[in-house]
Amino acid sequence: MDALLDTLRALVGPAHCLTDAAATAPYLRDWRGRYSGAAQAVVLPADTAQVADVVRVCAAAGVPIVPQGGNTGLCGGATPLADGKSVVVNLSRLRQIRNVDPANNAITVDAGVTLAEVQAAAEGVGRLFPLSLASEGSCEVGGVISTNAGGVQVLRYGNTRELVLGLEVVLPDGRTWNGLRALRKDNTGYDLKQLFIGAEGTLGIITAATLKLFAKPRQSVTAWLAVAGPAAAVALLARLRGVAGDRVTAFELISRPSLALVLQHIPGARDPLAQPHPWYVLVELTDTLVSVDLAGVLETELAAAIAEGAVIDGTLAASETQAAALWRLRENISEAQKREGVSIKHDISVPVSAIPEFLERADAALEACYPGLRIVAFGHVGDGNLHYNQSRPSQDENAAFIARTDEVGRIVHDLVHELGGSISAEHGIGQLKRPLLPVYKSTIELDLMRRIKQAFDPEGRMNPGKVL
Repeated sequence: MDALLDTLRALVGPAHCLTDAAATAPYLRDWRGRYSGAAQAVVLPADTAQVADVVRVCAAAGVPIVPQGGNTGLCGGATPLADGKSVVVNLSRLRQIRNVDPANNAITVDAGVTLAEVQAAAEGVGRLFPLSLASEGSCEVGGVISTNAGGVQVLRYGNTRELVLGLEVVLPDGRTWNGLRALRKDNTGYDLKQLFIGAEGTLGIITAATLKLFAKPRQSVTAWLAVAGPAAAVALLARLRGVAGDRVTAFELISRPSLALVLQHIPGARDPLAQPHPWYVLVELTDTLVSVDLAGVLETELAAAIAEGAVIDGTLAASETQAAALWRLRENISEAQKREGVSIKHDISVPVSAIPEFLERADAALEACYPGLRIVAFGHVGDGNLHYNQSRPSQDENAAFIARTDEVGRIVHDLVHELGGSISAEHGIGQLKRPLLPVYKSTIELDLMRRIKQAFDPEGRMNPGKVL
C-alpha cells in the first residue's frame, strides 16, 4: 500500500493525494450525514489524463475506486465503504469549460464544473442550460450525470439523461473513451453514453460531457397558489398544459408541513399568503416570445380554477426578486428538514394521474400504523416525482420511529409499486436503496444490469457496494 500511495502522489502531486484523517474526512461522509466510510486515500487528479493514470495504477494493484464529484448525493453513492480498501477519486479539480457553441446549442465541460457554472456559461452566450437543483452551487457535472439528476424543470426539458449529447469516460481498465459528440443524430449502433448516465460511477468515471443548450426565455411568470388538494393540483396542471403546453416549465406541489419547516428554520423566509392552507403549488410559465401574454394566460386560467374551487388563494410574483423569493421557499425544504432533524425519506414517482391516490392511501396507511407522525410531502408533481418524508415532531419519539425505517419504507414502496411507480425517481440507488432492487425490479432487469456490470467491470472495482 505504501508503494501505491507513493505512485499516486507522484501522479497527482503530494498535495492532491490526501491520507491524513482531518484532510480526508469531508470526502468520507455524505451530505445528509447518514453514511461515512474509510479510504486508503482521497486523490484529486487535475485532468482526464491523470484520472486515467490513477485508474490504471489502482487496477494494477487491485484496489477499488470510488468516483466522487461535489458529494451532494442523497443515497450514499459517492461515499466509500467502511472497509477502508478503496481510493476515492474526486473530480473537483477538473474545472475547464472546454467549448461553448451557441450556434449548435451545445457546451462541453469538465466533470468538476458546477451546475451553476454551466448555467452561467450558457447565460454568457444568451442561452439556457435548464437543469436546476437546490445544490446547483456545489453539485458537479460528473455527479449530476452519474445520478441522472432531475430537478424542477424536468416537466419541460427532461432529466439529465435528455440533456446529454456526449461523454468522455475513463473505463475501469484505465482506457479513455472520447464520446464527446455534439450531435443530435448519430445512428451508428448502441448509444454507449446512456450506459454511464445514472450508473453512479459503477461502470466508469465521467470526466467531461457535452450538454444541450436552449433558447433563453425572454419572459417568465411565477405564481404561488393555495389549492384544494392534490387532485385539484393535478387538474390545474392539466388545465395549464392544455392551454400553454410546454410553456409550463415547472409545477411543484408543497404541503403545509413542508412550508412550515422552511418558515421555522430558514432566516428571511416569509409566508406568501395571509392564511395557511394544507396544499400549495408553485407554478412557472416561460416563453421565448414577448408577444405572448403569459401573465394574461395564467390569470385567465386561475380565474376559472378559482370559480370552480380548485384554487383557493394565490399570488403572482410582480418581479424577478419576488419570483426568486418564492422559489427559495421550495428549494430550502430539504435544508429545513436537515436542520429539523433526521427523517425517513422517500424519493418516489408514480404516474401524474396517480398522485392523489398515492398521497391519500399512503397517508392513511402510515397514520394507521404510526398515529401522530409528521408527513412532509413535496415535489415535482408535473413529472410525477414526490419527496415523501416522515418523522416524529418530538426528538425523543423520533429516534424510535427512525429505527422502523424499513417497515415504513415497505408500506410506501409497496404502494408505489402497485401504482406502477418507481422507488427512486431522481436520487439514484447508491447504498441506501440497493437492498430494495431485488424486491421491486424483475429478475430479468437485474440479470441484464449484472451482465452490463460484468462486461465493463469484471473485477468489480468501480464503486463497489453501490447499485448492485
